[in-house]
Amino acid sequence: MSVPFKVVIPARYGSTRLYGKPLLLIAGKPMIAHVCERAKEANAEEIIVATDDERILNAVSELGFQAILTRENHESGTERLAEIAEKFGWADDTIIVNLQGDEPLLPADYIRQVAQALANQNQASIATLAAKIHEADEIFNPNAVKVVLDKNGYALYFSRAPIPWNRAEFKTPPAPLSKSNDCFRHIGLYAYTAGFLKKYCEWETSPLEQIEALEQLRILWHGEKILVQIVDKTPPAGVDTLEDLQRVEAFLKNIHT
Repeated sequence: MSVPFKVVIPARYGSTRLYGKPLLLIAGKPMIAHVCERAKEANAEEIIVATDDERILNAVSELGFQAILTRENHESGTERLAEIAEKFGWADDTIIVNLQGDEPLLPADYIRQVAQALANQNQASIATLAAKIHEADEIFNPNAVKVVLDKNGYALYFSRAPIPWNRAEFKTPPAPLSKSNDCFRHIGLYAYTAGFLKKYCEWETSPLEQIEALEQLRILWHGEKILVQIVDKTPPAGVDTLEDLQRVEAFLKNIHT
């Protein structure tokens, strides 16, 4: 039996790399429409777009989905989720999936899976996803975030650097990876409990997250566990640039022809 969960989609208008990107058209629809549809396909019991801009609010409402205006001074999407959880008075054990507003190709199965993973254990209040890395170039790409796990599948550390460092295999230039490598790429999809979000907003930023520019390191820094569910493959990348937008457009055209 599947666990009930809610999806909150943080969506900012003022992206520095691609201004107004939630409303940019992909295959004739605003990008935020595709993201909402992925959440609907995942059978979320409630879908809310959390935005700081009335243009996004109005567009989402016209699409038939729910949007809420949140404060403009949030430093992260997680803080925006916490505001939504507080506004709606959700119980502490409510599972909330943070689905980024620039991930139109993220599979609905992954949204369900991360929520179910969190519900199926009791040591962590956060769950996320990762997939095995098969190409050496990906390990050495700082834009591909890596994660190292303990024996029970909880995160030990996240980094933009190649971790764990395999002294026998990693060379310059990188050699082909063996099939037995234990390198995993983090997929930035999270499930939280509403109770955890309250606690998160009370924490100060940590030195590690500032060094790596990875928000999830704040969670580990403060001693909380993050469950990491392994999935078969990394989904197509989200949209940060105009080139990304064109890539997603081409991808959707290909699957519909």
